[in-house]
Amino acid sequence: MTDKSPKKTILKSKVTPLPPLGMESKHLVSDFKRNYNYRLGRDEQSQSPFYAYEALSFAVNDRLIERWKKTHNAYERADCKKAYYLSMEFLMGRTLSNAMLNLGVDDVANKAMYKVGLEMEELLESEPDAGLGNGGLGRLAACFIDSCATLRLPVTGYGLRYEYGMFSQQIVNGEQIEKPDHWLRNGNIWELERPEYTQRIKFGGRTETHTDEQGNTCVCWVDTHDILAVPYDTPIPGYRNGTVNTLRLWKAQATEEFDLAEFNAGDYAEAVAAKNTAENITMVLYPNDANENGKALRLRQQYLLASASLQDVIANWVSGHGNDFSQFAAKNCFQLNDTHPSISVAELMRLLIDGQGLSWDDAWKITCSTMAYTNHTLLPEALERWSVNLFRQLLPRLMEIIFEINANFLEEVSAHWPGDHERLARMSLVEEGHEQHFRMAYLAIVGSYSVNGVAALHSKLLQQGLFRDFYELWPEKFNNKTNGVTPRRWLAGCNPELASLITDTIGDGWITDLSLLKKLEAFADDQDFHKRWQDVQQNAKQRLVDYKKIEHGIELNVDALFDVQVKRIHEYKRQLLNVLHVIHLYDRIKRGDTVNWTDRCVLIGGKAAPGYFMAKRIIKFINNVAHVINNDPEVGSKLKLIFLANYRVSAMEKICPGADLSEQISTAGKEASGTGNMKFMMNGAMTIGTLDGANIEMREEVGDDNFFLFGLTEEQVQAQSQHYDPVVIINQDDDLQRVMNLIECGHFNQFEPGMFDVIKDSLKNPHDPWMTIADFRSFVDAQKRVEVAYQDKQRWTRMSILNCAASGKFSTDRTISDYNNDIWKLTPVNVN
Repeated sequence: MTDKSPKKTILKSKVTPLPPLGMESKHLVSDFKRNYNYRLGRDEQSQSPFYAYEALSFAVNDRLIERWKKTHNAYERADCKKAYYLSMEFLMGRTLSNAMLNLGVDDVANKAMYKVGLEMEELLESEPDAGLGNGGLGRLAACFIDSCATLRLPVTGYGLRYEYGMFSQQIVNGEQIEKPDHWLRNGNIWELERPEYTQRIKFGGRTETHTDEQGNTCVCWVDTHDILAVPYDTPIPGYRNGTVNTLRLWKAQATEEFDLAEFNAGDYAEAVAAKNTAENITMVLYPNDANENGKALRLRQQYLLASASLQDVIANWVSGHGNDFSQFAAKNCFQLNDTHPSISVAELMRLLIDGQGLSWDDAWKITCSTMAYTNHTLLPEALERWSVNLFRQLLPRLMEIIFEINANFLEEVSAHWPGDHERLARMSLVEEGHEQHFRMAYLAIVGSYSVNGVAALHSKLLQQGLFRDFYELWPEKFNNKTNGVTPRRWLAGCNPELASLITDTIGDGWITDLSLLKKLEAFADDQDFHKRWQDVQQNAKQRLVDYKKIEHGIELNVDALFDVQVKRIHEYKRQLLNVLHVIHLYDRIKRGDTVNWTDRCVLIGGKAAPGYFMAKRIIKFINNVAHVINNDPEVGSKLKLIFLANYRVSAMEKICPGADLSEQISTAGKEASGTGNMKFMMNGAMTIGTLDGANIEMREEVGDDNFFLFGLTEEQVQAQSQHYDPVVIINQDDDLQRVMNLIECGHFNQFEPGMFDVIKDSLKNPHDPWMTIADFRSFVDAQKRVEVAYQDKQRWTRMSILNCAASGKFSTDRTISDYNNDIWKLTPVNVN
């Protein structure tokens, strides 16, 4: 019988491979001109440096893509084990400068732009910060994937492609005003849309149970309202090694553009409603979850990330291995960056059981062998809890799976501690009460083979406090991985003059092995080296002065002590303690107590979450105090207080090299790690800090004499909390009394009565968990030690050199090596 069906014509073409792209300035000039004139359609009439930035970025990105494809092919040939880093945030900052540095074309590109009459600095300033994160969590994820590529590890980052970032912060009358951060307004030349890898995500509906032909019980999730997750890939280059890994970000889209029937009937708004509802999921980073709609949107975001990413990995596995999952755990692992992606535990179970037909036991064995969980907080309120009712509405199948995981888990707990009903209640994934809630951190612990904190103290407190029950059940699961930062962006990139001095002195190996900075110790007493170090530090301070003058219209004294605290505004980070000290200095000036005075510029920056009233009031307080001090002619250049509006990665790249003193003053036992502390240390700033987070390990590395320690320890905080009376402390300290009197009499809010009553009341509250008043005297005394040290330039320079020399431990290259050696166990892959 003749086959009458239409034949498909298969076009067989042989595409001749292109020669490698040139890496000399003439090649970049040629590509730049072609992109500028043809790809962007610009000519000499175009004045905006943004188009020049785009033209150069396209040229650099082409070279990344060249290596990107080779990396992918090398991983496929090696059939290597891979890791996937799931994070709700990737605070990438600007890409062009980092890409040029890691490719090794930064000097070449500078020469190329000079040839065409352009200033590189102006081009770099045209790039918006990628709005994919809020603070330390997202910035850590960005540093991690940089180090993974530099260490040649096959790791893919998975996140969400937010249309709008956290927000753009403006200060109006001293108060934070949130403006949309539409960072994608002009597109993003660094990303590549990959619609062929789109995944379908289920929401709502209900479940049905039936029995298949083999007598197995099967569950179907039906009548769902689906959306699509479309991936956008960004290349992540390692440092000059040919490796380019992938950051895959998911954008939510509707399954249909609009309802044509509704449109034809004249109901245009309803016709596109589904599209708008779907795309809202990835519209804004961290929607306000103060109401039920916000909570539902936040849960949708987390599930979209988990489901799309896991479906993507499984689809890739099936394409190469069919439905044989016997080696899946040996070849894949998932690192959950904090509690946000913890729903991945239940989702992987769903995909393996409902999608691939595995038994519960086989699916659970795979899940528990592939999931690893990093905890980033000691604050119980930051550990996510989702109402069971919300799950029932949005994710009914996941709700069933979590209940079954919990039942099996409680059976194990009961066998370990028979009759201990209180422990069962404490450890249950389901928190009982007026309304049931799922404890998502507990789900992550139960479903993971590794649970780590991010600093030695943090990990210890997790084991002894927050997760003690789980640690007693599974001590082998728990470990510590102290955080770090990438030295490429946070020293080589942001402080090229200091990087050049270090390279001239000890060679350039430190860029990929930061422990080599230890060699600088040999120059700590070298007077010629001191002079060069001082010049570099002073130049960095001048650049910061110029930057602040352009952005804020403020003239700063470059010879003053630059005292910097930049981080998220939160009560536990104690920006209030910093301001109390500033008021104390102001009071000293007004009283004429200025013998042996050290001029000081205090710079504070950070964003408050839109719904965090107290944090926003603290910003207002800082700005009011700054207004009084900065406009007092009697104070003059002796003291300045500046609030740095719209703090972001690109701002930190300018602030970090110019800081003399780094404020790391959180209440002991509250900060998980901190990474800003490491960036400042790496650039030679001194730290004033409590024994909290990674401060402890930083002090161990640099020595007591080169760290300004103050404050209660974590144990003392716990002990004193039982009988804390800040009013008694205030009455016993004359300096503190004067500071509080200035606040209480309305000196900083003369035309806004009652504005800071909430701050005054919180400071005097005996139940204040941050114990700001308790640490005031110790903080003031430590600041006096800072002033004495700063006045001795030789001593200060020596301390600065030693701080930089001791920062080697705090590279993410070390952190990622620890993750890989202890958790992931990946084999590095060379890409030629």
